[in-house]
Amino acid sequence: MWSGPRNLSTAMMYSFGNRADMTALDEPFYGAFLAESGIEHPMGAETMAVMEMDPSRVPGQLSTFNTPHQYEKHMAHHMLPDFPLEWMEEVRNVFLLRHPARVLASYLRKREAPTADDLGFTQLDTLFQRAKDPIVIDSADIRRDPRGSLSALCAALGLPFDKAMLSWPAGPKPFDGAWAPHWYDAVHRSTAFEAAEGLLPPVDPAYGAIIDEALGQYERMSVHALKP
Repeated sequence: MWSGPRNLSTAMMYSFGNRADMTALDEPFYGAFLAESGIEHPMGAETMAVMEMDPSRVPGQLSTFNTPHQYEKHMAHHMLPDFPLEWMEEVRNVFLLRHPARVLASYLRKREAPTADDLGFTQLDTLFQRAKDPIVIDSADIRRDPRGSLSALCAALGLPFDKAMLSWPAGPKPFDGAWAPHWYDAVHRSTAFEAAEGLLPPVDPAYGAIIDEALGQYERMSVHALKP
């Protein structure tokens, strides 16, 4: 499951992770991304201390699960230009979208002065072009109709729908990444997908160019989105 940040990605991981037939894996390239990029993120040191920091070794960790299926939560912006991508050919690639204005508004509540790379739409679009038979789903559709959207996604993946995906216990999960205490406070209070969002938030003119570019990338992918 590819997405950018602040994009319902953790709730989706909790949804799939609540299935008995599924192992959930949280952002396996994050440590390597922090180590190679040198970018400072909240709880970056704690993250690198417990994760593989050699990107060439991460794909080997993706096949070590003991359930019939594995759900991998990946951030598109973690995939730096020299990171391996051949493993994408061995999995089903789903692209989780959210309108750029909503992503920006949510991101600004956690970290100041995001760049286009932080929001991840360029990287997401690049990965979408590379993926074979990519599946697209929009977070707005999931929040509007969780059962219908997840049923459509499961059908596209060849999985039976499981009603356990519609809710999960509150609090931290054993598969949370080390960064969860900073980023996951809201989703830790949740037990299900939130209701549909209202009007789009206003965009600070300082980010107008970033949002304009991201909107074009979002729209190119969103025309392929599954519908409930």
